[in-house]
Amino acid sequence: MHGLRVQGLGDEPEKLESVTSPQELARLLAEQQTRADASIRELERRADRAGGPRLPRATCADILAGHRFPKKAVMVAFLRACGVPEDQLPRWERAWERVAIAQGRPLATPDAIDPATTEVTEPAAPLNDEPPEQDHPDRTSTNPVSRRRLRPGRSAALATIAAATIAAAAFVVLTDTFGSQNRPQAAPPPDTSAGRSVTDDGRAFGPGGSSRFTVTVDPRNTGVRLTRRLDAGIAEQTASITVEQAPAGAWQPLPVEPTYRWKDQSIDISPSLTAGRRSLTIVNTFVSSAEDFNEFIYFIDHKVNGIWSRADTVNVGPDHPASEAAHHYRVTGLTYAGTRTFDYPK
Repeated sequence: MHGLRVQGLGDEPEKLESVTSPQELARLLAEQQTRADASIRELERRADRAGGPRLPRATCADILAGHRFPKKAVMVAFLRACGVPEDQLPRWERAWERVAIAQGRPLATPDAIDPATTEVTEPAAPLNDEPPEQDHPDRTSTNPVSRRRLRPGRSAALATIAAATIAAAAFVVLTDTFGSQNRPQAAPPPDTSAGRSVTDDGRAFGPGGSSRFTVTVDPRNTGVRLTRRLDAGIAEQTASITVEQAPAGAWQPLPVEPTYRWKDQSIDISPSLTAGRRSLTIVNTFVSSAEDFNEFIYFIDHKVNGIWSRADTVNVGPDHPASEAAHHYRVTGLTYAGTRTFDYPK
């Protein structure tokens, strides 16, 4: 695919020197996560083991999506968790300072809560496929804020966080009573009306590469259907599919479509691989293509009591880190990460 490609380490200093906006910085941070081949949960664990500033998953998701400008210490902790060498960190810090100055942000905020001095724990359960939450303490913890050191002038700020935690905990109780938000939320079926223009972000991988993710289904299912949105401007994309490490079929090659490039391709998975399971780990492995194998979104439908309905949705791409984290999405042999605008066929 053409567009933004994952670059080698050789051009990283040049890219860092040209960064002037939070969005550019977020894209470079997302590239580091891709190179590290680590989920947001794993980065959080690495930061915890390092003993420095923490990396709550919701915070990381917001940063990678460009919705939140990180504190410098948090950015450095993120980079260290990704395995960036110490001698490269000063370049990142200078890039952060340029963005901060361009945005009119203070380079130091002595009265703000420093992640290195206040520990905020978050739930161990996977993130839902929903907009990232605000960066607040664990909503269900009985002791949400653990203070390692409390610097002068921060009592009021910590009190505000504690109050927000109590309110959030009450919200969780209510939502668990009237339909838990911790369940995967069903997405509407893909709209493929004639000639409709759609903008979506996704990823692609080449020879030797693969992608994997985990989805939730009803264990009473008597069949699961997997639908993938792809850019059919790349011809002859073929990949094998395994479900729970068992062969489940293959994405068959399609002819090139130069005009209406969005296609939705589906495959039915045998009930023998899905019945009685609440979750399925799906792996796509590259077989052949004119260029690479791309994926933008996956819709998972299941058949329960003879009726098909939406079970889960995996939104792939650098603009959807929360969905990728919630579904434990991993990709190897990455050749593309970016956004496309195409039409569905008439």
